[in-house]
Amino acid sequence: PTSLDFCNKKMSLLVPNVQELAKTKPTAVPPRYVRSDLPPPASSSSSSSIDDASVPIIDFQKLSDPNHADSELRLLHEACREWGFFQVTNHGVESGVVEKMKEEVEKFFHLPIDEKMRYSQKAGDVEGYGQAFVVSEDQKLDWADMFFALSLPENLRKPHLIPSLPSDFRYAVDSYSAEMKILGNKVVEAMERSLKLKKHGEMTDVFRDGTLSVRMNYYPPCPQPELVTGLTPHSDASGLTILLQVNDTPGLHVSKDGHWIPVFPLKNAFVVNIGDTLEV
Repeated sequence: PTSLDFCNKKMSLLVPNVQELAKTKPTAVPPRYVRSDLPPPASSSSSSSIDDASVPIIDFQKLSDPNHADSELRLLHEACREWGFFQVTNHGVESGVVEKMKEEVEKFFHLPIDEKMRYSQKAGDVEGYGQAFVVSEDQKLDWADMFFALSLPENLRKPHLIPSLPSDFRYAVDSYSAEMKILGNKVVEAMERSLKLKKHGEMTDVFRDGTLSVRMNYYPPCPQPELVTGLTPHSDASGLTILLQVNDTPGLHVSKDGHWIPVFPLKNAFVVNIGDTLEV
C-alpha cells in the first residue's frame, strides 16, 4: 500500500533489504524476521459479532447532499469514535492520478537494487528507501521494504529523494500528493462538521499548513508467511493516514475491542486512519 500522513519523523537504523533476500529463495525465514511474539491476526478473534464487523464506509457524495448529510455525518462521527478507521468513497480524487501512482510504485520496487539504493536511508534518518523505526540491532524486523519521504511542502523535501526520482515517478508523486492534500483537508473538514464545533475552522486551520509525507511498502513473497509480519502492529503518530492498496492481496487489519478485524479495501476507495495526534 501507499500511505500519506500529516506526521512526525523519527529515526531508524539501517537493515538488510528484504526484497533482495526473497530473491535468493530461502527455504526458511532468518530468525530476526520470525515473529513468535505476535499472534496471527486471523486467530485473534473468536466472537461471531466481531467476525461479522467491517470498517465503516463514508460516502463523500452524501456529505454534500442536504438530504443525506446529517445521517452520513453521524456515521462518520461513530466511525471516528468507535473505530478510528473508515473507508471513503466518491471522494473526488482523479482515477488517472491514482492509477499512475500505483504503476510507478510497482516500477520503483522492481528497479535493480543499485538504482533503488540511490534513495536509501542515511544513518539515523527514517526518510528514504529501507525499513522504518528500527531502533535496536536486536529488534525483530518486518518482512517488507519501504520508501518514505516528506512530500509537502516542496521546500522541505530532501534533494536526494523525491526531487531525484525518475521523472515519471516524481510527477506521479507530485500529482498524488496534491490530491491527498485536498482529500485530507476534506476529511478533516467533515470531521469538524460531525463534531459540531462552535468555532468554524478550528481543526481545518491546523491541518491546512501541515506537512504531508508519502510512504510506499513492498511485501516480497515469503517461504513461511505464517512466521512473519509485513508491518508490526502500531498506531500512527500522525494526524491522518490515507491508505491506498496497489493490488487485491488482503493483509490490512484493524484492532477493535481486543480483536483484529480484516479490512477489504473497496474499489476506488481509500482507507483513512485517525492518528494519535488527532485523537489527542
